[in-house]
Amino acid sequence: MQASAGLTHGRAVWLMVAATFMWSIAGVVTRQLEHARSFEVTFWRSVFTLISLLVLLPALQGRSAFVPLRRTGLALWISGLCWSVMFTAFMVGITLMPVSNVLVTMASGPLLTALVARIFIGHRIAPRTWVAITVAGLGIAWMYGTQVRDVPLVGTLVALCVPLAAAVNWTVVQHAQRQGHAVDLMPAVLVGAVLSTLATAFFAWPFAASWHDLALLAFLGLVQLAIPCLLVVRCGRVLKAPEMALLGLLEVIFGILLAWLGAGERPGPAVLTGGALVIGALVFNELLGWKEQK
Repeated sequence: MQASAGLTHGRAVWLMVAATFMWSIAGVVTRQLEHARSFEVTFWRSVFTLISLLVLLPALQGRSAFVPLRRTGLALWISGLCWSVMFTAFMVGITLMPVSNVLVTMASGPLLTALVARIFIGHRIAPRTWVAITVAGLGIAWMYGTQVRDVPLVGTLVALCVPLAAAVNWTVVQHAQRQGHAVDLMPAVLVGAVLSTLATAFFAWPFAASWHDLALLAFLGLVQLAIPCLLVVRCGRVLKAPEMALLGLLEVIFGILLAWLGAGERPGPAVLTGGALVIGALVFNELLGWKEQK
């Protein structure tokens, strides 16, 4: 299967695997920071993501890279706002609680998207997806319910903002496409980086990051966010949604392993049990959906 840009299906799969691995390094790299905390971590990563995209987009797409920003509609700006929430909530979340908790919570995103799309645009939910949503919900409830004394409530709420914003994002994009207004995701990611930078600048002050911290956060901005976002958008032109969702689960596995091996964050039994329920529900749903499509 050939993409318009010459990207084969097999290469797209490997690029998606590479993108999920790059996404997964956020937790272990963040644990190596010396002084930067909370909103400052998000601020600097967003700044370096913005700088990276301002260089990479014109390099890859030429002068037309920023044209969608001048000819855009409301959907792109809503998508950009959702990206900014995801950028901010993810980084703040992993400074408040274990990386594994945040990643397992994020894994519920595709199922939450199905639910949000059903409520707001009337998208039909198959019985298998209702079952998966219920099982994943039980997994999340078990993971947090058994750790209620160990995991701060604010951290839980912040982590939940990530899949919720993702659900709203993809629902808005899908609705816009149905109306004949395609949303270019790369400018939306750029808008998200701008909004995240502006939103966290005040709360990040006074800056405490060392040069060591800034080097790590620059690495995250380029390698953990800007590059994989470009790769995923390209892969999305070749891979089907179930394939993207299943390959995206590798971020959870990679991220937990890296945080365990590189930062000593060993996931507890509740996280492993809850995570198994969430990931199992998503795999079950996507594989059945893939089979139905074929």
